[in-house]
Amino acid sequence: MIRLKNEKQIAGIRTSCKLLSTMYKELLPLVKPGVETLEIDRWVRAWIKKVGGKPAFLGVGPKKNPYPAAICISINEEVIHGIPSKRKIAAGDLVSLDCGIDLDGFISDQAITVEAGKVSDAAHALNVATRECLYKGIAAAKAGDRLLQIARAVQGHAVEHNYGVVQEFCGHGVGLALHEDPQVPNYPHGPNPRMSGGLVIAIEPMINQGTSDVEILEDGWTVVTSDGRLSSHWEHTIAIFSDHTEILTE
Repeated sequence: MIRLKNEKQIAGIRTSCKLLSTMYKELLPLVKPGVETLEIDRWVRAWIKKVGGKPAFLGVGPKKNPYPAAICISINEEVIHGIPSKRKIAAGDLVSLDCGIDLDGFISDQAITVEAGKVSDAAHALNVATRECLYKGIAAAKAGDRLLQIARAVQGHAVEHNYGVVQEFCGHGVGLALHEDPQVPNYPHGPNPRMSGGLVIAIEPMINQGTSDVEILEDGWTVVTSDGRLSSHWEHTIAIFSDHTEILTE
């Protein structure tokens, strides 16, 4: 069931989203060659605690294997859900960061992909195109239009650049829980409800340099490209109003 948010709820979600985007700005200098991804996770936990929030990702998932960190850090061929570890970021890596904050029950969700040091021209081109896919999708998110307009915009831009669009994972409703209805795919597939004022969703293109196919590693979380080529991931939480659309995590 799709839960449309009222003005008070959107205000709470907006505050959470602004904190998250501020956190990313302060985190960026730490995302560089030689830094352990576990160090980034520790920094994120401390920052969220300092502002009075809780990590929205920590402990989600199956009881037998809950997600063990506050932020997902996925490098190069890792698409999403990479688990922070003693691994050090290397020069030329594409480092995807995905995080959410629970602030008094209001949830934010945002992902960015950082270029660590000097990356290859091909890696930079993929990253730029993926971010463009995100904004193409946001431009298509308008009250009165159908949800799959977002998917068509994302897929269309990726295909123009001969990139693969991940199909097994998608965006989602968000705000009062981390994952709500509706699902927001990046290719035209599934239910196609009309978007209405009060809809809060996370749009998150996951675009691959090669095949769209992905696999899940033995840790039960980390999703990688099946061909081992690069992937990029960008995400914003947005709110749709009757007369405009607002990027809450901008």
